[in-house]
Amino acid sequence: MIQEILNFFQSVISQPALLLGLMSMVGLLALKSPAHKVLTGTLGPILGYLMLSAGATFIVSSLDPLGKMINHGFHIRGVVPNNEAIVAVAQKVLGVNTMLILVLGLLLNLFFARVTKYKYVFLTGHHSFYMACLLSAVLSATGINSFMIVLCGGILLGAWSAISPAIGQRYTLKVTDGDEIAMGHFGSLGYYLSSWIGSKVGDPEKSTEKLEIPEKWGFLRNTTIATAITMVFFYLVAAIAAGPKYIETISNGQSPFIFAIINGLNFAVGVAVVYAGVRMILADLIPAFQGIAKKVIPNAVPAVDCAVFFTYGQTAVIIGFVCSFIGGVIGMLLLGVFGGVLIVPGLVPHFFCGATAGIFGNATGGRRGAIAGSFVYGLLLAFLPAALLPVLGGLGFANTTFGDLDFTLIGILLGQSNSLLGSIAVYAIVIIALLALFIPNLVKTKTHALNNYYDEDENSGQSV
Repeated sequence: MIQEILNFFQSVISQPALLLGLMSMVGLLALKSPAHKVLTGTLGPILGYLMLSAGATFIVSSLDPLGKMINHGFHIRGVVPNNEAIVAVAQKVLGVNTMLILVLGLLLNLFFARVTKYKYVFLTGHHSFYMACLLSAVLSATGINSFMIVLCGGILLGAWSAISPAIGQRYTLKVTDGDEIAMGHFGSLGYYLSSWIGSKVGDPEKSTEKLEIPEKWGFLRNTTIATAITMVFFYLVAAIAAGPKYIETISNGQSPFIFAIINGLNFAVGVAVVYAGVRMILADLIPAFQGIAKKVIPNAVPAVDCAVFFTYGQTAVIIGFVCSFIGGVIGMLLLGVFGGVLIVPGLVPHFFCGATAGIFGNATGGRRGAIAGSFVYGLLLAFLPAALLPVLGGLGFANTTFGDLDFTLIGILLGQSNSLLGSIAVYAIVIIALLALFIPNLVKTKTHALNNYYDEDENSGQSV
């Protein structure tokens, strides 16, 4: 019975669409909105996220043959970081602990948002699920009992869900031009790093969205068309490299060129659907969240999926993807030169995470920021998963690894700390996380209140 209840909660909580809808409904009820507005305001974010997910699924299905063509055409073999793959493997042995950590972590996130200065409610449920799985796996290797695994894992998940959006909220506000949303995605540290790099190498006034395009190339201002042309080019190059005989094995005998062109166009359609879903989410979620901010969790801010930010820099999305992928290829080659395990660039993380890094780099450094920030992110998507492999290898997951940066950094921190100091190091990390939440001056992180966000002191240039 308990297992069935846990499975039900896990099914609901791990569905971001339902989580967004529930949060929107709570906000509208807190505002005492009429029944018809509660209905439409609840369904809007749910349908918007389902639309976003449908577009993302379309993108992933289009990227799969591209990855196969690149691997075959350029003879690349190695480990492809994939969150979904390792979670599927880990769930077979860590299912109950993972679900308990997930439920406790989400409840503690709401508690921390209510009683601490970190007012961020993490709404990307599937990433919470992935993090719960990582914590369950790494903490299981420390030798502590199941109760402490769940307690420590839940605290760390809840704490990081509240803290990680706050760390770079000043950068997120630059991306969104003050919209009351935060980054709710566990690649966040890389996005903030990209913004920091952008601020050092470029000028935000020279934005990717202000590129001057001659009149005869004016059609490229249409993001969907520009994406389609870019991706068709990529697919054609990969198809030529793979050769017609191989293409026949994955295209059911279709012409290699037609196969490449159709997949490139499908990719662009998927991106367009994602944009439409994002607009639908924001149209209903932000107004509804005012109810939570006023009545339930004062000054609460929704932390949402990285794809929600795509509409804030549509040209930066493509630049970020391309530069991140180039960084991933160079990182793979460097790992090969130095005798490391080859981390084959996964097109899915390089698209979603690399694109987001491009958007954040562009917000602080314009075109140069988008290029440099996403390129560095691509390098890290090669090096950090390689460093996490030894930790997961000891758990029997040596053939796959997590990809996004927060997963890898937290996994490496917990795994290496346990190797050096034992389980006492894990308890110390949990205590530090709690201190960071409850002692405001311990971690100098700027948080965001709905009507009081990131200003600059004109005299000193310091955050105030």
